[in-house]
Amino acid sequence: MNNKQQETQPHQAMQPQPMQQPYEDDEIDLRELFAALWAGKLTIIIATILAAVIAVSYALYLPNIYKAEALLSPVSSDGGGMGGLASKFGGLASLAGVSLGGGGAADKTTLGIEVMQSRQFFAQFSEANDVLVPLMAAKGWNSHDNTLDIDPEVFDSQTNTWVREPKPPRLSQPSVQESHEAFKKLIAVAQDKETGFVTLSVEHFSPYIAKAWVDALVQSINETIREQDVAKAERSISYLQQQIATTQLAELQTGLFELIQSQTETIMLANASPEYLFQTIDPAVVPELKAKPKRALICVLGVMLGGMLGVLIVLVRHFSQKSDDEDVA
Repeated sequence: MNNKQQETQPHQAMQPQPMQQPYEDDEIDLRELFAALWAGKLTIIIATILAAVIAVSYALYLPNIYKAEALLSPVSSDGGGMGGLASKFGGLASLAGVSLGGGGAADKTTLGIEVMQSRQFFAQFSEANDVLVPLMAAKGWNSHDNTLDIDPEVFDSQTNTWVREPKPPRLSQPSVQESHEAFKKLIAVAQDKETGFVTLSVEHFSPYIAKAWVDALVQSINETIREQDVAKAERSISYLQQQIATTQLAELQTGLFELIQSQTETIMLANASPEYLFQTIDPAVVPELKAKPKRALICVLGVMLGGMLGVLIVLVRHFSQKSDDEDVA
């Protein structure tokens, strides 16, 4: 062995060896976990029973909600011979506010759905059908005599007065804005994009009121859209008649007369069609079974949550005690 090798070996031996960190076992001991759960089984059982009792009590406390629904079909509103008028007199018709059927039934269906959920429509519907008390003061339904259970702290049935004490700026009698917000939670309008059919549903404590409101909504939306179209056609006819009186061109007068004829046909068809916008395919019926609450589901979820809460309490208590013992040691 040469001298260079002898010099390097002591130098290598003198280098400090890296210190090995002690291995810490951070894995959860399943046997310890199960032992802790078994030791705290009484806590888990008590928490589960308490949660079950609360869930059952809550499920029984909730009143039944019934849902009535109807299947509607948008009424086809093809313009017949309006296509030729639209190409010839489209500009003049737009000035007069005349619709020549270019939008089709799809646009009217969307309009009808939006109008049905509007605040102005609800205000008219509420006044015509007296929905305020069943909407804002009812808290249940008595099936044996088909009467609503009215909350006496909200509405006094003896004097027919609102007695609730809302927070300002709300008044004792619900406003249109407040009642409309409550009504929107009970009504659902959905259109199938493939078939075009519209489903209208209403939920309420009383199955009879739910069915009556669905029927009234269909009738009201047909009447509203029909009245709007008739009023628009009448205004257009008045404008076109004024233009006929002021123009001397025979060809232009002919076109104006054709536009008046189309608007007159619109008025005639509207007045002759009770189902002007929506045709009822499957009318609403009084539901025999409740739509909600799902009492069995509420009870099952309550038991599960109670058991999970009991397990969590046991584990937190076990590991907290274990951590305290390690700190003392």
